[in-house]
Amino acid sequence: MEAYDRVRIARSNMRPTGIDYIMNIFSSFMELHGDRRYGDDGAIIGGLAYLDKNPVTVIAIEKGKDIKERTERRFGSPHPEGYRKALRLMQQAEKFFRPVVTFIDTSGAYCGVDAEERGQGQAIAENLVTMMELSVPVIAILIGEGGSGGALALAVADRVWMLENAVYSVISPEGCASILFKDISKAREAAGYLKLSAQDALQLHIVERIISEDDLGTSAFFDRLKRMISQELRILNDCETRNEDRYARFRAF
Repeated sequence: MEAYDRVRIARSNMRPTGIDYIMNIFSSFMELHGDRRYGDDGAIIGGLAYLDKNPVTVIAIEKGKDIKERTERRFGSPHPEGYRKALRLMQQAEKFFRPVVTFIDTSGAYCGVDAEERGQGQAIAENLVTMMELSVPVIAILIGEGGSGGALALAVADRVWMLENAVYSVISPEGCASILFKDISKAREAAGYLKLSAQDALQLHIVERIISEDDLGTSAFFDRLKRMISQELRILNDCETRNEDRYARFRAF
């Protein structure tokens, strides 16, 4: 399958969104709102939940289900207050010794003037620094699109996994084509150069695991992913060099 075909699959509105993963993997989810500075951003949802009777903090980028909800959530492109909300939740998780699990599906952070005025770049940078220093286990899972710093702001983790048809890239194929070739119609060709597939990311040691999509969206799929997350958190909890390993992992890039 060509890289751009993966991109189209990753963007499909038939794929489960962040809230589907939260509701099917965790129990007793209690959503928390706001960044305590400006407002609440619906493009990022997060809060407290239980995984096998253990408390966790879970955060997801949410694109929405129908056109109305997708418009309200800006198709999963967060504002600065969304990233600051995620930051607040991660700092809270650190305080109460809760592991953090994130689900990522975004074409990138919102690039409007209002987002820039409210400190989009700084909000992303603060997340990168904070996640690098968290003492609790962190697992990040790319479930669809993983676009640029908007995705990385929730992906500085001990373990980074990708679904089989998810993509992870510094820029969209369309954006790359417009820069390199001055022709957006060459997005398919650009996608091949970007090495954005899960298979590419695994080969480049950017992710540790590719999750099969054979049963995507079914109860069996969510149960399987739940077991994988639970098992990995147990391993990470027992790792005494977790912070050093996380730093070394990203430093190696």
